[in-house]
Amino acid sequence: MFGLASWKYNLKYNTERVQQPEFGKMINGQGMGLVSKLRYGICPMSFNGCEVIAVHNALVYLNMPQKLTEVAFYMERFRLLMGFFGCNVYMLGRALAHFEALCPRIKSIDGAEAFIITFWTKQPFLSSIHTVFCVKTAGGIKVYNRYNNVDTTYLCANVEEIAGKRPPIAIYKIK
Repeated sequence: MFGLASWKYNLKYNTERVQQPEFGKMINGQGMGLVSKLRYGICPMSFNGCEVIAVHNALVYLNMPQKLTEVAFYMERFRLLMGFFGCNVYMLGRALAHFEALCPRIKSIDGAEAFIITFWTKQPFLSSIHTVFCVKTAGGIKVYNRYNNVDTTYLCANVEEIAGKRPPIAIYKIK
């Protein structure tokens, strides 16, 4: 299971042994509910599934929903250190394109109604990263899956409130 073929184990486990999250719905709180029981790489998705969830949420937003297990299965090819460190965030555009959503990587959220952003949770290279899907609204930026243990969206005033004062690692504009 923990070898290079863990994607086969995960596909079987995720489709046959775990109840699936509701199809076509946004996901929040990766450490809660059904999504926390799914696997990605060598870990449960509650630990390292934020990139998979961000891509899933972007596809739902674009009215192109996919099963979370299918998104995870495709993204297994981009996992880092057998998925322990999640996914290569520079490949999220390729994952979106696989599901026919052309979403370019950008440097700023200017002009983007919706976007995926990856950032350091604390000190760069000494902390973990987190990836979230966001939508600009009249009241601020609605952030999906902001926290592991919160199953609702989180409203932020700006990017600094999402990512802190550090520059984001990657941003993808969701068209």
